[in-house]
Amino acid sequence: MSKHKLTSKALDEIFEKIIGTVGDSKNEVYRLSEDARQEYQQIKEELEVLKGKVLETIEQGDKLETQARLARKRLSDVSRHFQIYSEPEVKDAYEKAHELQTKLLMNQQSEYQLRNRRDELERRLLTLEETIKRADHLVGQISVVLNYLTSDLKQVGEIVEDAIQKEYFGFRIIEAQEEERKRLSREIHDGPAQMLANVMMRSELIDRIYRERSAKEAMEEIRDLRKMVRSALYEVRRIIYDLRPMALDDLGLIPTLRKYLDTIEDYNEGKPRITFISIGQEKRTASKLEVALFRLVQEAVTNALKHADATEIQVKIEFNNEHAILLVKDDGCGFNQEEKKENSFGLIGMKERVDLLDGTISVHSKINQGTLVMIKVPIIAA
Repeated sequence: MSKHKLTSKALDEIFEKIIGTVGDSKNEVYRLSEDARQEYQQIKEELEVLKGKVLETIEQGDKLETQARLARKRLSDVSRHFQIYSEPEVKDAYEKAHELQTKLLMNQQSEYQLRNRRDELERRLLTLEETIKRADHLVGQISVVLNYLTSDLKQVGEIVEDAIQKEYFGFRIIEAQEEERKRLSREIHDGPAQMLANVMMRSELIDRIYRERSAKEAMEEIRDLRKMVRSALYEVRRIIYDLRPMALDDLGLIPTLRKYLDTIEDYNEGKPRITFISIGQEKRTASKLEVALFRLVQEAVTNALKHADATEIQVKIEFNNEHAILLVKDDGCGFNQEEKKENSFGLIGMKERVDLLDGTISVHSKINQGTLVMIKVPIIAA
């Protein structure tokens, strides 16, 4: 068992952080819900206006159809008896028939576009309704968790005095956090990510319409919008990965780490370069061990990206019969290990997570000589 001891005060501080994180999550989901409501109202108002335009276009089309039919009849009469009509009268009959037919075709094209736009907005409203419903449900669930934390669990520090009980309780908290991340991941994947994808398709449709109208300035704005949406879509998917990558359950640790590190490198445009090496047989282990190792890599790489100013980050993981060995190395600016830094929660969280797995962690760093994080934990069978 780990020799690390937690005081009641330290445990209360942990709960304060957890409560703050859960509260922030609730506010973020609530904000997404409110944004969806505002967009829903805007689209609803636009849809009402659009329906009126559709009806107006249909009425204009009916009038044009009647006028065009009379003009064609007039042109037919003139053509059959052109001997009794002057040349200007024949020309006038032809031009009126042609003009009305052109207007009718333009009206029909406008009606087609308006109907398509109306149908698109109606589908968008249905999607937003589902997003709002899910967000409200999620806010309610987070509120229950938050009430439970603030009313009951804050007093646990006064009850849990034995070190084994405290360690067990800390492990249960981490498991609960991972379950929450897993559920939030699915919710966001089915909601905002799909919503952004639909916005992308909508932008491409607008792109095509404006291209046909030769509105160059509008086209440039739409292209910029598409870039922004792509960036937002990436951020949503990155948040899903931060919460809990669903590939971890399906594919296992090694493929998920490889995909995660490739994504991070692509997002940072290859600076720094990230290399990943896996040694040993790629076999599934206990879910809690795979999650812990993924989080440790994630935290170590994030620290290197934020603080090291590195040009290269190396991640190496090795499995033998008894242990998993993890190394994360960067060639960045390093730091003085003898200096105590405030708010170094990243390393503290990594050490606590390793302690819960009965493992060991060591950090080696010097100024301008990079940083090496070495972690060794026992294998837990799946």
